[in-house]
Amino acid sequence: MGALKNVGVVSWCIAIAVCIGLFAWSGSHAIGNAVANAGWGLPFVALTRTATVALSGLAWWLLFPVQTRLRLRGAVLVRFVREGVNALLPLTQVGGDILGARLLTFWAVPGPLAAASIIVDVLLQVATLLPFAALGLVVLLALGADMTVARIAVTGLAVVAAIMVSLYLAQRAGGQRVLQFLLARLKDAGSWRALGAVDAVYQSLSMIYARKSNLLASGILHLAGWLVGVGEVLIALSCMGHPVTVGEALVIESLVQAVRAAAFATPGALGAQEAGLIMLCGMFAIPPDQALALSLIKRAADLVVGLPGLVALQVLEGKRLSAFIRAT
Repeated sequence: MGALKNVGVVSWCIAIAVCIGLFAWSGSHAIGNAVANAGWGLPFVALTRTATVALSGLAWWLLFPVQTRLRLRGAVLVRFVREGVNALLPLTQVGGDILGARLLTFWAVPGPLAAASIIVDVLLQVATLLPFAALGLVVLLALGADMTVARIAVTGLAVVAAIMVSLYLAQRAGGQRVLQFLLARLKDAGSWRALGAVDAVYQSLSMIYARKSNLLASGILHLAGWLVGVGEVLIALSCMGHPVTVGEALVIESLVQAVRAAAFATPGALGAQEAGLIMLCGMFAIPPDQALALSLIKRAADLVVGLPGLVALQVLEGKRLSAFIRAT
């Protein structure tokens, strides 16, 4: 976790510098005016984001076997914690997922099952992002987009596809054998215990993948969440006086999400989201200051939705610590 945090901090510092440059280039006064014009739309953008995260929580909950399934509200709560950590803390965009697996054990979910559920959930998010982004690319081409932008979009999709394939292969038997081989090379006494944990995680993965109807339902919900997110762009740009069509909003939202996924090593995709929105909005005659204002509105939604998740994290950890102290 320490190495993860160090990578996140370095990436965050670089991303902040990129953002400062972009905002200085576009003019902070113009950006501020655009955000102010969209003021009344901010609650609706935040509500849209809340709906997408809640749908993701429901999709994750469906992955658990019935006999070990935590309550739906618990899964949704932890999903908001994951969102808050990934969006607001200086960790890579998987830091919240690792913490989410730990929090599941507070509900007596076995550790291997918790880890396996997170792995499959992240894979499904990436897998459903691909058709969502591909749909955006098709609409982009139908609208007669600049081929340079289309090529950049295809490159981003290729990166996302590579991430998905890597995640999938790591979960198969070959990935298990490689991990076991590496752990077996360790000479400490805990190696065999680690091997047992690896076996348990892969057994949980097999159990989740065996329930294909639940996998399909979870994937459909994740895809629905991506589609609901298009509303953020529609609402924000309409409030700023730059209304776009549903197709144009789909292009912007789907491809900026692909950019965010490709920049997973940077906390909150800081800088990548801003640059991506400038490029994508520019295709529809939306100036850079308005594109950056859209990014700020999305960041505000990150804050509104993510802060309660961080508060919940502290409360849950505090309760766990208090219970431990009482027990000792």
